[in-house]
Amino acid sequence: KIDTEGLPFITFGNSDELKVGEWVLAVGNPFDISSTVTAGIISAKGRSIPIIEDNYKIESFIQTDASVNRGNSGGALVNLRGEMIGINTAILSPTGGNVGISFAIPSSIVQKVVKDLIEFGAVQRAIMGVQIQDIDAELAKKENLDQLTAVYVTEVNENSAAKEAGIEAGDIITQINS
Repeated sequence: KIDTEGLPFITFGNSDELKVGEWVLAVGNPFDISSTVTAGIISAKGRSIPIIEDNYKIESFIQTDASVNRGNSGGALVNLRGEMIGINTAILSPTGGNVGISFAIPSSIVQKVVKDLIEFGAVQRAIMGVQIQDIDAELAKKENLDQLTAVYVTEVNENSAAKEAGIEAGDIITQINS
């Protein structure tokens, strides 16, 4: 905590309103070089990445092609209005250097985390109790599915709300609440 007032700050933008193809800037300090800015576009939203193996991982990253390297983590992903729409978090790279695939935590998640830390001292998360995977063309063909805008339930955790509600492995979730 810094006990002072009047410090400059960046305002949050609405990451839920981002469009694929929208221009963004990635700000950071890669390789101990301070204050770098690179440009790119939003390549995808709601992306899960195979570099975090934890049951409570965040699976809704913003993917961008803005050049992000080691050391950029924690830097702002900014829209063209100068609003922070994400926090640069990870790169997916076979060499450890930038190959054009980087990920940021959306500002909508960042704002919830900040609010929870201030209000509760810890992050509050609802857990449904399922393991899911995205439905791609291969899974859709295998399971004879006609839509890709859903998730496939691969496993239901014991003693969970999902189990109690009757959700089973193999179910397809197309929406929540109705």
